[in-house]
Order: sequence, then C-alpha cells, then structure tokens
Amino acid sequence: MIELMVAEIIGTLAFALSGFYVAVKEKLDLLGVFIASFLTALGGGLVRDMLSDRAPYTFTNLMPTLLVLGVVFFSIVLKLHKKDEIEKKFYFIVSDTLGLVSFSISGALIGLQADFNVFGVILLALITAVGGGVVRDILLNRVPLLLTSEFYGTVSLLVGLILYLFAQWDVSGYLPLMAVFVFGVGLRLLAYYKQWNLPKIG
Repeated sequence: MIELMVAEIIGTLAFALSGFYVAVKEKLDLLGVFIASFLTALGGGLVRDMLSDRAPYTFTNLMPTLLVLGVVFFSIVLKLHKKDEIEKKFYFIVSDTLGLVSFSISGALIGLQADFNVFGVILLALITAVGGGVVRDILLNRVPLLLTSEFYGTVSLLVGLILYLFAQWDVSGYLPLMAVFVFGVGLRLLAYYKQWNLPKIG
C-alpha cells in the first residue's frame, strides 16, 4: 500500500528530527541522541506491529533505520543542535506535528488491514503516533507530551476515528487521506498556538 509507505516515511523523518531536538535539549551525548531519535521515530511502530501480529517493519526493512541515521547526520552537519529554546521553535512544532499525524494515519491503516474494530483502529493510531515519544520521555524522566500538550493525543484519536469511518463508507484514495492529513496538522497547530487544552480535574 503506497499510502501507508508515504505516511511511514513522513512520520519517520519528522519524529527522528523531533527526537533529535529533545535529545539536544537534554544535553545527551552522541549515543543518547541516536537512541532518542530512534525511539521517537520507530518505537510506536514496533508496538503497533506487535499488536497487529505483523513482523516489525523496522526489523525487516532497512529504510526506517537509514532515514533516522540520515536525519541525525544532517541535523548535526547543519548544526541544528546550536539552536536555543528548540522546543519552542516553529520547525520543532511542525516536525512533531507532521510525525504525529503521519503515524496516526499509518497506525489506523494497519488497524484497518488487520480488521480491527473502531476501538482497535483508534488505539493503534494513538500507539503508533505517541508510543515512541512516551518511551523516550520516560527514559529522560520527562512528563510525556501526550499527557500535557494541547490536543496532542486527541488529534491522533480523531484521525483514527475519521479513517475508520471512511473505511465503513468505502471512501479511499490519496485525496481523502490528504484531507485527513491536512485536517490533523491544521488542528494540532491551531491548538498549539491557541493554547487549547482538554479540561483538567481540580
């Protein structure tokens, strides 16, 4: 499925860059930077593939690993690690958003291929999108972005739900997927800049 491959490539590139930024902020050494980038980009997909009873794509194809290595290498060459307040920069927010939406789409598509019900499709979209980042943040002793950030997980859940409904209505192809992608990216960026949050208890 070409749509799935495109979503995987975009998500891997974007989340590898996001993981690189987080690692730099935490002042990790070179190995730590690679581990943070790999976990962010590939961790959610590994969990997704295990849940859907698939051979992990990362372990059967070299492309994801090469993409992460390429992102880290060029980020160092271009001295992106010299930037201050990285997580507040536009390019960090955009890369993280692209990764979130792309992996939400790939997770939902694999859930649909596995004939999961609506709960399974939505959950797989969420796990694929945020799983790697959650593991990374736990290792770095940070509160996962999923639990604190503006509509972060909510965007992933909505993308999964929309794609499940599309499948029930026999809506498929590049245009519907692009529409979902644009919707997800737009909603996440709008929520970030408007500081929208889900209600908190207390």
